[in-house]
Amino acid sequence: MELSESIDLKDECIIRSAKRTFKMEAEAIHRLSDQVDDDFIRVVKLFHTVQSHVAICGMGKSGLIGKKIAATLASTGTPSFFLHPAEAIHGDVGMLTPSDVLLAISGSGETEEMIRLIPIVKRMGIPMVALVGNPNATLAREADYTLNVSVENEACPLQLAPTTSTTATLAMGDAIAVALMEMKKFTPMDFASRHPGGSLGRKLLTCVKDVMEKDNLPIVTKKTGIKDVISTIASGMKGIAVIIENKKIAGVVTDGDICRAFEKYNGNFLNLQAEEIMSGTPKVVTQGKLIVEAEKMMHEYGIVSLIVEEEKNNAKLVGIVQRHNI
Repeated sequence: MELSESIDLKDECIIRSAKRTFKMEAEAIHRLSDQVDDDFIRVVKLFHTVQSHVAICGMGKSGLIGKKIAATLASTGTPSFFLHPAEAIHGDVGMLTPSDVLLAISGSGETEEMIRLIPIVKRMGIPMVALVGNPNATLAREADYTLNVSVENEACPLQLAPTTSTTATLAMGDAIAVALMEMKKFTPMDFASRHPGGSLGRKLLTCVKDVMEKDNLPIVTKKTGIKDVISTIASGMKGIAVIIENKKIAGVVTDGDICRAFEKYNGNFLNLQAEEIMSGTPKVVTQGKLIVEAEKMMHEYGIVSLIVEEEKNNAKLVGIVQRHNI
């Protein structure tokens, strides 16, 4: 057998392994639909009304998934934090208050560090939700509510490494977070306020006036000759010139308008004035609009620039915002 043939066979095995993993994990998530019961409803309502925080606890891979669930809940309107069970029994249990709710994650439901937390949590009167792969385990029996994320098999060929089970656990956490978002009527603005450093947060919290270009704007009049219009567009480097008459926006000429006029008027092109090729109904946005709204307009009309007016319908030019500004 040649080396290339050997490599091809190995490649097929790698692809087959990946597809098997995807299929097993997708099927496990699909089966969760049949495992969701009234306790899921009760848990979502409990998290919705929690007075303080949802504390999420888990060891090993369950802990890593728990950290992600805590982060998702916190960023979507449900105050949450991760509590390491081993650290909890050595002092960090002081992070908990009677106003909290505990979400305890364990594949087996018998994790020693988690079991040792049960009497502490009960003494504090904190409601406990078990997110487990075995609904008959100790953690499930002792909990106030149980969410069953059991799977038939792990994708791991040795049935040792948590794979399918952690995917199902993560999916259940996402289902809780999404249900809570819908109950809270969580909006894009709510999301942005919790992600001010992200791209979406910037778009939803920043106004057009904060990003628009307002100096050395490319301005011409209706009577400006075509040569000067082209020069203005070129020097402005925005692909556009704004027509101003009586201190008001009267229209625009874009580099596309120039190209179309050249084809249409041919020999008479150099004798044209701005008013003969301008658009009298330019796309305009007010300076107080959010940049996400400006971006939506650009996508809707297939353009890269918007004229910015001071106030709605007052037609006073204050700037130009372009897609690269957003």
